[in-house]
Amino acid sequence: MRNKYLSLFIILAITFLASGIGGFITNTYKEPWYSDILSPSISPPDWVFAPVWSTLYLMMALAAWLAWINNFKKDLLLIYYTHLIFNALWSVIFFGLHEIFFALIDLGIIVLFIIYLMKRYFQTFKISFYLMVPYFCWSCYAFLLNFLIYKIN
Repeated sequence: MRNKYLSLFIILAITFLASGIGGFITNTYKEPWYSDILSPSISPPDWVFAPVWSTLYLMMALAAWLAWINNFKKDLLLIYYTHLIFNALWSVIFFGLHEIFFALIDLGIIVLFIIYLMKRYFQTFKISFYLMVPYFCWSCYAFLLNFLIYKIN
C-alpha cells in the first residue's frame, strides 16, 4: 500500500465503511427506543450528529493516511483499523442492542485508542495529531453524554 493515492482511497473507504455500518445500525434501530429514554439537557439536536461525524471521520482518515505516508508503520494502521471496529461497535451496542452501560465501556475503549493514536501521531507526524484533536474532544463529550444517559435511565 505504498502508492499514496491508493492508500488514501483505501483508508478513506475503510473509515467510511465503519461510519456506514454505524449509521445503518443507528437508522435501523434507534427508534422508537431512543425517543423513549431520558436524555440529558446537554444533548445536541439529532441533526448535529451527521455533519459532525462525517467531518470527524474525514479528519481521522486523513490523520491515519498522513501518518502512514510519512512513516509507513503497519502497526499504526492496524491500531487505527482496530479502533474503527470499536467505533462501529458503539452503534451496534447502544442503538442495536440498547445496552447503554456496555456502550459506555466501548466508548471508554475508543477514547483510550484515540489517546494512543494521538501519542503515536505526535511522534510520527504532528499534523495527524492535530487532526485528531476534534475527534478526541467530541468523543469525550460523547462519553459524558453516554454516561449521563446511563445514569438517568
